[in-house]
Amino acid sequence: MNIKITHNWLLEYLETDATPVEIQKYLSLCGPSVESVEKTDDGDYVYEIEITSNRIDSASVFGIALECQAILPMFGKKAKLILNPLDKYRFADVETRHASSLQVTIKDPSLCSRFSAVVLDNVKTIPSPDFIQERLRAIGIKVINNVVDVSNYLMVSFGQPTHVFDFDKIGKHTMIMRESKKGELIVTLDGKKVELPGGDIVIEDGNGELIDLCGIMGGLNSSFTDKTKRVLLFVQTYNKQLIRRTSMLTGQRTIAATYFEKGLDEERVETTLSYGVELLKSYANAQVTSVVTDIQSKKYSPRTISFSLSEINYKIGVNIEPKQVQRILTSLGFGVQSSGSKYTVTVPSFRQYDVEIVEDIVEEIARIYGYHNLPNHLSPATYVKQPKAFEDLFVYQNKIKTYLKHIGLNEVLNYSMISLEMIEGLDLKPSDHLFLSNVMSEEIKYLRTTLLPSLIKNIKTNEGRKDQLKLFELAKVYERREGDLPEEKYKLGIAVTTSYEDLKGVVEALLQELHIQESLFTSSDNSYCSSIQTTLIIKGKTVGTLGKLKTQYKDKNNLSSECFIAELDFDTLISHARTISTYQPLHPFAIIKLDHTVTFDKKITFEMFKNRAFKKSKLLQKLDVVDRFKDKITVRMYFSSPTHNITEADAKKELQACAR
Repeated sequence: MNIKITHNWLLEYLETDATPVEIQKYLSLCGPSVESVEKTDDGDYVYEIEITSNRIDSASVFGIALECQAILPMFGKKAKLILNPLDKYRFADVETRHASSLQVTIKDPSLCSRFSAVVLDNVKTIPSPDFIQERLRAIGIKVINNVVDVSNYLMVSFGQPTHVFDFDKIGKHTMIMRESKKGELIVTLDGKKVELPGGDIVIEDGNGELIDLCGIMGGLNSSFTDKTKRVLLFVQTYNKQLIRRTSMLTGQRTIAATYFEKGLDEERVETTLSYGVELLKSYANAQVTSVVTDIQSKKYSPRTISFSLSEINYKIGVNIEPKQVQRILTSLGFGVQSSGSKYTVTVPSFRQYDVEIVEDIVEEIARIYGYHNLPNHLSPATYVKQPKAFEDLFVYQNKIKTYLKHIGLNEVLNYSMISLEMIEGLDLKPSDHLFLSNVMSEEIKYLRTTLLPSLIKNIKTNEGRKDQLKLFELAKVYERREGDLPEEKYKLGIAVTTSYEDLKGVVEALLQELHIQESLFTSSDNSYCSSIQTTLIIKGKTVGTLGKLKTQYKDKNNLSSECFIAELDFDTLISHARTISTYQPLHPFAIIKLDHTVTFDKKITFEMFKNRAFKKSKLLQKLDVVDRFKDKITVRMYFSSPTHNITEADAKKELQACAR
C-alpha cells in the first residue's frame, strides 16, 4: 500500500537537518521506498511512500518519523524524535464525566482485540483549522468539517483508523458487536446497500439495527451530521482475517480496511483516542461527558529476544560495533539490555506481529546499517540437486512445449477458471467443479477439471483466421476433494481442425520424442468423442484419450469446422519418458522388406495387428503404413536377424505368422 504525508507534518514529530530530497534518498535505501517528493504551492513537500504489507506500523507520519530517526544518522544527518505520542497521550489524561453512558457487548472476543470509545457533548461543527485542512488537501483527502477531518487526521498521524458516530442515533445507547448473518443488509456512509455474506464483524444498536460494518465503513443511520451535538469517538482493532474476507467478498475496499486487514497495534488505540479527544476539545468545543470505555480481549505481553553480537555479525557478514547495534535498535523503538556481548531485546507492541525471532532482529540491523554497505563477494557456486519430481516437471514441460511448437502447433495460455456455458458445452457436471463465491465475472467462475472446454473455445475464437488450427496447452486442472483443497494435476490438451490421423500422428511423434516405446492405442468410450476415438495406454496405465468431437458438441459450441481433441495425463506420460533413447545396435545383416494389406474392422484394429505382429515375430524390426483405402491398410514390414542373413522365404514365413 502507498501513503502520503507532508514534510511539515513530519517535522511535528522529528527534528532533522535532512532536506526532503535527502529523506527520499536515504529512506529508500534502508527503509520504506519514497516513490516521489513534490513541492506544494505553500512551500511544503508531499512524500508518496510505499509501505510493505508486514510493516503497517510505519504507515503513518509517526511511523515514518521513527524510520527517519533510525536511518538518517547512518548518512551523517541529524534526526531525533521531538515527540513520542505513544508516551504522551494516555487515557489518564482524559478528564471524564458520567453524564452519558454507553453499553457495549462483544459477543465473541476473537472479533475485536481492543474496543475503546468516549462520548463528547456540545460539539460545534465548523471548518477545521488551516493546518489540518492544508495537510489533508495536500495528501488528497477531502476536507469536510472539523469532526470528520480530525478522524482522518488521526488515521494519517498514527496509522489507526477512527470513527465518529452521532451518539443520539445509537438506539438505547447500546452497541452489540457480533458476526453478521448471511443476507443481512446495511446501508453504509456512502449510501450503498451492502448485502453481507455472513461471518462479518458488525455492530447493532439497542433497537437491533446494524450501525457499523466494522473495519470497513460506518452505517448511514448512525452518521455524524452538521446537526450532531453528541459524538461517539470510537477507536478499535479487529480480527484482520475477517476484515480482509469481508472487504473482498463485498467489494468494499476502503482505506480503513487496508489498515485493519494487516493487523494493528492494540496499544496505539489509547494514544489515538486520547489525542482525538484533545483535538476535538480544541477545535470543536467538545466536552467529554462519559467515562472511557476500554475493552481488551488480550493484553500485550512484551516479547524478548536474546542473542549475541557474534551471532549478529556472523549472519550479516560484517562486524558491527556494539554501540551501533544499540543505537539502531533503540532508535527503532526496541528496548535493549546488554551484558558484554550478550543482548536482550524487548519488542515494542507495534512490532509484535513481524518481529518474532533472532533473524527478524538481524534484518532490522542489516537494513539500517545498509545493504549497500555489505560485502558484494559472491559465494562459491554450488549445485543443489532438485527433487526428481520438480526436475522432471521443469525438463519435460520445456521439452514437450518446444517439440510441439517445432512440429507446427501453437501454444495457448488460458485462465484456470471457466464459465458455466463452457462446462455445459461438453455436458459436464457443474457440481464436479469448485467455484469462486466472490466472482468478478461469470466468465471465470469455475475451476476447470479438463483443458478441453478452453481449447474448444480457442478453436471457435480463431476459426476463419487460418485454414488449419493446431493448438495445445500444458496446464493444471483442479479435481474436487471433499473437505480438502482440490487435487491439482497437470494435463496436456491438444485440439486440431485437420484430421484424426493428424492428431494421432502428433501424439505418436511426441511419444517418439519422449522415447516411450511400449505404448498401445485401444478402443475407447469417451462421452464427448464420436466413434472415431482411441485411448492411449503405456505399460498398462491409461494416459488419455484422443478422438473426433461429437457433432452435438460441435454444434453446441458453434464450431464451423470439425474438431479433433486429445487430453493426456502429464505425470503419467513423463513417468515413462526418457531424456535419451535406449541404445540399439545396428543390424549388420540384410533387411528384407515385404508389403502386406490388411482389412480392419472394429474387432481387428491397426494397433491390435501391430502389437500381435511384434509378439509373433522375433525377426520383425519395423512396421510402417504405406497406403490406406477405406478399411484396407497396406503396411511395409522390415525383417532382419541380429545373428545372420535371412532369405526372402524366411521373411515370408514370418509374415504369414504375423497375419494369422
